[in-house]
Amino acid sequence: MTPRQLHLNAFLMNTGHHEASWRLPESDPYAHVDLAHYVRLARTAERGTFDSLFLADGPQLWNNLAQRPAGALEPLTLLTALATATEHIGLIATASTSYNSPYNLARKFASLDIISGGRAGWNIVTTAGAEAARNFGLAAEPAHAERYARAAEFLDVALKLWDSWEDDAIVADKAAGVWGDDAKIHPPRHSGTYFSVEGALNVPRSPQGYPLLVQAGSSEDGKAFAARYAEAVFTAQQTIEDARDFYADLKARTAAAGRDPEHIKVLPGIVPVIGSTEAEARAHEQALEDHIVYRHGVGRLESLLQLDPGTLELDAELPADLPPEDVIEGAKSRYTLVVELARRERLTVRQLIGRLGGGRGHLTFTGTPEQVADAIEAWFTQGAADGFNIMPPVLPSGLDAFVDHVVPILRARGLLRSEYGPRRTLRERYGLPRPANQYVTAATATANATDTDTDTATPAPALV
Repeated sequence: MTPRQLHLNAFLMNTGHHEASWRLPESDPYAHVDLAHYVRLARTAERGTFDSLFLADGPQLWNNLAQRPAGALEPLTLLTALATATEHIGLIATASTSYNSPYNLARKFASLDIISGGRAGWNIVTTAGAEAARNFGLAAEPAHAERYARAAEFLDVALKLWDSWEDDAIVADKAAGVWGDDAKIHPPRHSGTYFSVEGALNVPRSPQGYPLLVQAGSSEDGKAFAARYAEAVFTAQQTIEDARDFYADLKARTAAAGRDPEHIKVLPGIVPVIGSTEAEARAHEQALEDHIVYRHGVGRLESLLQLDPGTLELDAELPADLPPEDVIEGAKSRYTLVVELARRERLTVRQLIGRLGGGRGHLTFTGTPEQVADAIEAWFTQGAADGFNIMPPVLPSGLDAFVDHVVPILRARGLLRSEYGPRRTLRERYGLPRPANQYVTAATATANATDTDTDTATPAPALV
């Protein structure tokens, strides 16, 4: 039996995850729109035998322009370019179910999967925030529960579209003059609460059947959605105890939904600040904190906590009378994580902004390569993770440091592959089966039931 090994995903964010990363002398403030920058990062992650890389996205302009590099290349377009510059690594893009249509998005992901030879993944998000809603003609964001209800129907439609071609629908019989078999095309003819989609996809079924399905919500609605659909989950926990609780809960929910718990991989985020010694790592961390502009952090924190501008004081703790979680319609799980972190450690607003500056609530770990590897191994072996979402604080240097110094330690401990091997698709990398076509499965089940009925049933009386 092959020993269990880590799944690693490289979460790539312009100059790095730390909000002050762009201010360092080594950083390129224009990297967020530089294809060569992303090609270098993708090849570095591939050198580290990561399972995948991931690009976040949202249909709105993030941040004010003073804070950090804003705007981003459209991720499916960028990943298509990266598919031609890499051979093995999976390519995961964020796309919203709130502000897309199933037909167009299903076609784009099927195309990426074909172009990349089966390496596409979809990070499914419901998109919180009034800013995005107003970009699509809405006065306010839809309620949290409604966004997830729409997401469930969106994904059901996408799955029908990806299955609308059987794998062998293309005949390519030149002698007979028959290119394809129309009997193996299955239009969804879907009519639901949010979507009406009639025809089959205009792209054949892709190498993976459909892309790896990734999800990042940790609210109750998010966990219910993940248990039903997700094959990998990006999550944020600050302690190993919280991570173990989340891991056990999600695996149990997945089993209760009738799925194999091994078919959902839990990947907490970690921001590794690495130095050859502890002192050097702390110096790197301090250099980043020294470049934080706190007025930007205050505004962002007030927005997350749904407070009026000017409410927070830098050297005071969070107010006691914050809005309760049940009235939050935005990022519920991130709201809870930030408030619990501040309360548990009695952080001032200034200290909290410093803690959030590196990973917006994800675990920031500062230490030597051995200490980073120790932390990863502990979470992996103690029931808190199937792998990690690696979030370098500065790019490209943070990813270089992880691949050059932490990856060899993980390989020496037998926790990470040394080469990719024969598995080609992203699903295979994550140890997941290729999904059966739902229409073929349904037809087979119907045929089997008919055969059984024919063999055992009493003949019906003749009609007169």
